[in-house]
This record gives sequence, C-alpha cells and structure tokens, in this order.
Amino acid sequence: MSNPANADLAAIYPKPQERVIAKVRPALDAHSRRFISLSPFCVMATSGTDGSVDASPRGGHPGFVHIDGDHRLLLPDRPGNNRLDSLRNVSEGSGQVQLIFFVPGLNETLRVGGTASVSADPDLLAKLEEFGKPPRSVVSIDVQEVYFHCGKAIMRSKLWAQDAQVPRSAMPSISEIIHDQTSLGAPEPQEITDARWREQL
Repeated sequence: MSNPANADLAAIYPKPQERVIAKVRPALDAHSRRFISLSPFCVMATSGTDGSVDASPRGGHPGFVHIDGDHRLLLPDRPGNNRLDSLRNVSEGSGQVQLIFFVPGLNETLRVGGTASVSADPDLLAKLEEFGKPPRSVVSIDVQEVYFHCGKAIMRSKLWAQDAQVPRSAMPSISEIIHDQTSLGAPEPQEITDARWREQL
C-alpha cells in the first residue's frame, strides 16, 4: 500500500473553480470587515523556528479584534496560561499567521493571513482595553490575504444546532482534567472517564 502522504493530489481532486481562486482578496473589504466586527472568537495559527505549528483560540466581545484600515488587524492578548507559544512564534519564528474567524449562528468562516509582530506600546494597549483592563500585548497583523470559507464544515458538524449541543456533564471540568493529567500515578484518561460516566448512571 502506498504512503498516503505521497498521494498524487492532482489525480484525486479536480482543479478549483476560477471563482474559488478569485475570491482571495489582498486586503479587507466591506464584507470581511463586517464579519470581523461580529466575531467574538477566532483561532490563530503560527509557526516556529523549528517548523512546528501552534493554533490557539482567541475570544472577547464581538469585534474584539480591532480593524485598523484595510491592511491591518490588532489582536489583543489577554491573560492566559503564559506558555506564550503563539507570541514566541510571532516574535521569534516566521511571523506568518493565519486567523479563522467564527460568528455564532453563521455557517461561513473568514480566513485572514499575513505577517505579524508583537507590541506592548502603552498607547496601543490602552486603545484595546476590554473587560476593564488593557491587554498585556497586542499582535499587529499586516493583512496579505482574506477569503471566506463556505459553510459546509459548520453545517456538517451542526456546530450551532441546539439539538447537537453536548451537555456540560459529558466532560469533567478543565481543572479536573488538568489535575488528572498532572497528578503522579494518575490512572489513564479512559479509566477516569469510564468511572465518572458510571457515577452518573
């Protein structure tokens, strides 16, 4: 059996339609700006010096990513786990970033790609205050490509459908998960999950 990683993609997939290629824009337009202004959540992907890739969730009030013209986005960095994987990749790695924006209730997503830098300029931090506090730093993104994804992935996943929502009890809390994963001599995750499910029966 051949290695799937070496598959001849051209033999498997047809060429994309011209409109799929043409929809990639070099700057933000009215539609993408509107979408970003409605978005309370995005995922940011970055790459490190060793070729590793990191993807991390970012969120805030709708429009938490600030639009600074057609070629610049400002993404505030709020307190988190202090691993700083994304920020180190931006400051020490390739500087290339990709963002995918989501808007609850809409099936389409928006991808924005470009190069980024990290700033702790006090005036910029004050400009992006949210939840009563300024961010610790700001990722400034020089936008180079923008395009909308159709809603097939969201529709297939039923991400926004009320009847597809998973009850919170299906998973332990994040504090319980971290405790289980970091405790010495902790049982395997499957054993933990099976035990908790039996407790709920």
